[in-house]
Amino acid sequence: MKKRIGPYPRVRVEGGGRGVVSQAGAVLLVETVRKTGLDQAISTALAPWRRPRAVHDPGKIVLDVALAVALGGDCLADVAMLRAEPAVFGPVASDPTVSRLVDTLAAAGSRSLDALRAVRAEMRERVWRLAGPSAPDADGQLIVDLDGVLVLAHSEKQDAAATWKKTFGHHPLMGFVDHGAGGSGEPVAGLLRPGNAGSNTAADHITTARLALAQLPKTYRRGRQTLIRCDTAGGTHEFVAWLAQRGRWLSYSVGMTITHAIHAAVGKIPAPAWTVAIEPGGEIREGAWVAELDGDVVKDWPKGMRLIVRKERPHPGAQLRFTDADGLRLTCFATNTTSVPIAALELRHRQRARAEDRIRAARTTGLRNLPPTTPHRTRSGWRSSRSPSTSSRGCRCSP
Repeated sequence: MKKRIGPYPRVRVEGGGRGVVSQAGAVLLVETVRKTGLDQAISTALAPWRRPRAVHDPGKIVLDVALAVALGGDCLADVAMLRAEPAVFGPVASDPTVSRLVDTLAAAGSRSLDALRAVRAEMRERVWRLAGPSAPDADGQLIVDLDGVLVLAHSEKQDAAATWKKTFGHHPLMGFVDHGAGGSGEPVAGLLRPGNAGSNTAADHITTARLALAQLPKTYRRGRQTLIRCDTAGGTHEFVAWLAQRGRWLSYSVGMTITHAIHAAVGKIPAPAWTVAIEPGGEIREGAWVAELDGDVVKDWPKGMRLIVRKERPHPGAQLRFTDADGLRLTCFATNTTSVPIAALELRHRQRARAEDRIRAARTTGLRNLPPTTPHRTRSGWRSSRSPSTSSRGCRCSP
């Protein structure tokens, strides 16, 4: 049974009926949209881009595209799977209408992006408030992981270029809120960059960090309740200095490259200064030790920065690097966190590896299809610029 409330019908699931609908699992997503008020908020935000006497609301169209991606769609035209079930998803715009809206929002540039980002931040604060004890800061600190990811492109998409791995595509920089080992993470920022963008570009890390922090409720901007965590790509003077300037309310844990000075300093650390590394359960991590470096190796870095190094026996079969010493793998990171044992700080930084799981999940839920090729309009309709043919997929482009 259904009852129309808002842009999506109200669906009631019954076990004894005969009616069967496909994509019924999306009812949970639709109900989430309704419960949080996202449908009304995004419609209000995109109202300036609604044409007079338009039948379809821009906010509803954007939500339909997001639902199509969540259901496994890999191009804009896959909103057809929603169009096939009006009892569940209500009226769904045609392919040309969807493409025109994407063009309209793209032409608006930062105005449309700012509107969508504001809605996301508002809804995130509302959802976290509803989550209560299940909010991502349940342990007292909210962690945002920054990491780059290579997204392959198999056609001449906009800004696609050769990557440092000799592939072709894009190199976006992503930001994820860490929900712990049992959570899937929460994407909060994404900076689309060409494939040849540098891995350690400080300006891009600063921009992505700003976008990520802007998505967090203002209550997290006090008492160092928020932590920015990233790998050695963020270990630049400019980015660490930017983080240090916000040290009153922001903590950081940034991977650092093993330089010649650090390598030499590690060799001078006395044996008693090394502390055994630990595992998440508090047990000792066999064959791993941590120590803190000071003196000349940190004098040119921001005040208050701590440099912590770990040495560990490589896994069997692992190839040693020239930065290793005495058969032990060396890694280090910088942080401004105090009053915490260095073994706990090293464990916290090591858990940054969960960001790789977030990236893998993002790839399977739409990231691998972004961005679209530039669509253009022909006399016969809308078509992807990469496909001059009039095949059945000719009007489709990746979302």
